Amino acid sequence: MTTTDRSRRTFLQASGATLAVSLAAGCLGGGDDSSGNGDSDNGGNGDNGNGDTGNGDAGEEYDFGDWFDNTGNYDGVEDHTGEDEVTVMVGTGSSGYEYSPAAIAVDSGTTVVWEWTGDGGGHDVVADGGSFESELQTSEGDTFEHTFDDTGTYEYYCNPHVSMGMKGAVVVE
Repeated sequence: MTTTDRSRRTFLQASGATLAVSLAAGCLGGGDDSSGNGDSDNGGNGDNGNGDTGNGDAGEEYDFGDWFDNTGNYDGVEDHTGEDEVTVMVGTGSSGYEYSPAAIAVDSGTTVVWEWTGDGGGHDVVADGGSFESELQTSEGDTFEHTFDDTGTYEYYCNPHVSMGMKGAVVVE
């Protein structure tokens, strides 16, 4: 093997190793973090004092802290952006103590309608922070609605069943 062949082989091996390290770094998430999470500076509604930083593109991961820790049906945020009205069912699940879906993302100006199934006894919808609250309702087909004009994260619960994990969230983008 000549000196030129040995130099060429050494160069190619070094280049290959550099490329492998660069590719691995990209897979590990080094560099720019463009997840879209950040604070919510929207003139007062922000994170409603709960520390959530879930504003940004629907489909991203949202941080609700420990809000959903004892909620059995929370499996992420359902994207309902682009819709004028979204329905959340009240009194779902095998026990009747769930909102379905548990968490949604909507655009500013969207009306959310909570519709009672009639299961699980009396339920209400109470915003953590007091920005909206329904009456206690029990009958199938009863509804409560609220239009979300300001961006932010709105966590809510059923007052009689909050200890059982009956909680939800609306992320307004």
